[in-house]
Amino acid sequence: MLCKKLHHAAFRCSNAQATTDFYTGVLGLKFSHAITQDIVPSTGQYCPHIHIFFEMEDGSSIAFFECPTAPGEIKDMASPAWIQHFAFQVGSPDVLHQAKAELEHLGIPVVGPVDHDGFVLSIYFADPSGHRLELTTPICAPERLKDFEADAPAVLAGWVRMHKTTEQPS
Repeated sequence: MLCKKLHHAAFRCSNAQATTDFYTGVLGLKFSHAITQDIVPSTGQYCPHIHIFFEMEDGSSIAFFECPTAPGEIKDMASPAWIQHFAFQVGSPDVLHQAKAELEHLGIPVVGPVDHDGFVLSIYFADPSGHRLELTTPICAPERLKDFEADAPAVLAGWVRMHKTTEQPS
């Protein structure tokens, strides 16, 4: 398999310090790296920015760019707010419920817990830039994962049959 694991997913933030305080202080992630540059290495474009990384237990990271002079929104404002989000897995339903209580104690509004098809249990809240975050934990027996995997192609095929209205350009 070409892709071994998630290295990082990157989003834009409005304030790197507030973002760092939130992801380290509220979620307990490790602040693992920061890069500040005036030139974007992959494009050569002039765009002063800081790129900050927060590492999870498995070595994967969530990262953010603060780009004060670049145009654009912090998050996708055209899609429904619930679509674009980052989900962090926690150890158990008990940990999830404790996290909800702690977030609410900090004054952070929380939605959930929500049971997703007997697959995972999740809560939702926002970071200082308004990015939707999810804490989630598996709630199905491990043997059910094989059933979900086996069912996925048929679920997708049913979706395509029911919702295909026009041919997509190729």
